[in-house]
Parts: sequence; C-alpha cells; structure tokens
Amino acid sequence: MTDAQRIPAFVNPSSGTAEGARKALASGPFDVREVQPDKLKDEISAEVKKRPQRILIAGGDGTIRTAVEAVAGSGVELAVLPSGTLNHFAKDHELPPDLDEAAKVAAASAVGFVDVGRVGKNLFHGTSSIGAYVQFMKTRDRLESKFGYKIGTFLAGIWTFFTMRMIAVEIEIDGKKQIYRTPLLFVAVGERELKIPTLGGRVKNGKRGLHVMVVRGRRRARLFFLALDAFSRGVKTASREPELDAFIVERCKISMKRSHTRISFDGESERADTPLEYQLERDILLLVGGRTSRPAGEASPQA
Repeated sequence: MTDAQRIPAFVNPSSGTAEGARKALASGPFDVREVQPDKLKDEISAEVKKRPQRILIAGGDGTIRTAVEAVAGSGVELAVLPSGTLNHFAKDHELPPDLDEAAKVAAASAVGFVDVGRVGKNLFHGTSSIGAYVQFMKTRDRLESKFGYKIGTFLAGIWTFFTMRMIAVEIEIDGKKQIYRTPLLFVAVGERELKIPTLGGRVKNGKRGLHVMVVRGRRRARLFFLALDAFSRGVKTASREPELDAFIVERCKISMKRSHTRISFDGESERADTPLEYQLERDILLLVGGRTSRPAGEASPQA
C-alpha cells in the first residue's frame, strides 16, 4: 500500500490509552500521527482539505466530537478507535470495544450514514445538556487530576448533590412553548431508553431525531440518580425511575432568563449564548463500521 492509500490516524500521545492505540494500529494500513488535543481539530481539518477517503480518530467521546466537527459534511469517512473512559459513541453505534478488533473494523469497507445534533455552530454525536450535569462535569474535571477518575467522580457527585439548583427554561417545539423549572435537561441524538434498567441508553433501531429529556420534580435523591448514575456513569441499576418529560423532535429552541449559559457536548462543556437552538443534521457523517454500516457500493441513507 502506498503512502497515499494509507489511512491518516490521529492519536493523543498524552492519553492513558495511547500505547494501546499505537499497538492496535501498528499492523494495519494506518499512518499514525500523534497530536496534542489543542491542535487536533486544526490538524484533522487540514487533512480533510486534502480529500482522503478516510481518517481515523483514537480517543474518547470528547476527542471523537472534535473529529466529527472537522469531518461531518465533507464526504470523508470517519473510522473510530474507542479508547476513552466511557466510550458512549462506540456503544451507540455498536463498534467493538477491543482495540485490535476496532482497528480491523476501521480498515474494512463497510460505511454507514450517521445523524448528529447541532446547537449553534457546535455539533455533538451523543448528548448535550444544561444544568446539574454540567456543574458535575466541571467539578469532576477539577478533582480528577488530584484524586483520579473514580474518586473524583464520587466527590463531584456529592458536591453536585448538595449544590444542585433549579433553573427556569422555556422549550419551544413545533411552535408550542412549555416552561419548566428543572435542575437538568438533556438533548440526545437518537431515541433513548426512559425506563430502568437501561435509562439513557440508545434504543436499538429506535426513532431518528433529537430526544429532549427534561427532569420534573424536586426530590433530590431522584434527581441525583438521574444526573449522575444514568447519564454520567451509565449505571444500569436503580431503585426507581426518575420523573421525565420527553419529546423526539427535529429541532427545538431553549430559552432562559440569562443571556448565556454553560452547556455540555459529549462530556465536555463550554459557554454558549441563549436561546439555544438545536436541530438534527441527518446523514451528515460517514461512519466506518457500526450498526448502520454496509459495504461500499451499497450505501444508502438509513430510513
């Protein structure tokens, strides 16, 4: 295979799984490039302009989102080596968790169309949220470097439990407005489970759209479970279900009294102006492998 035919593969050299990614990619048709996270989007965007057939990204959900933003709509195929902590993207699209198996899939011919969500100029492949989960993430990230991921997650959860606040939001769907006071709102790509024990997981062969989920009620224990167990850590056991209002839509607008807020995208957060205008981008991403994929030459958008 010539250099022009090799697949550009982007790896974060400082990640805890970098060595495993290197080994998995070593024997395949990959041109491995080690790039620091702050330069990753620019490096991928520059490569996309060269019009390769495919690129590969090795990393967790936040790293994959960076690649999605650079690749979506370009016609360049995206292969994924899931090497993060939770790997929600890989689970949603049924990519193999084993790195060696994922590398084989990444070099195969099967490609499928994938929907992503948009809010403003930002794309996200899994979930976006406002409220308690964003606060939890910010606290966990601050504590992780000092205590490690598990202890940092636990301490951040306790802090979020005692400092959780209600926020007022107005949600406009199909021209109809509904006002909520809620500690937590999620917008997910694709239909999600709303029942125990699979709350928050993607529904296999579920409806396409943005699944808007708003927590109702004020009971701290119930809200705490939803914010931290179901969506953050993916825990699949609980004593009872949370109270939710849920809608599957193509687009919606979320207004708040404040002019800006912090919003999360696939496990990372940033500041955004309000109102927040969400919309589904159908078939904008070409994904290698996964549950929507088919051999090259048979590609047609999913129904």
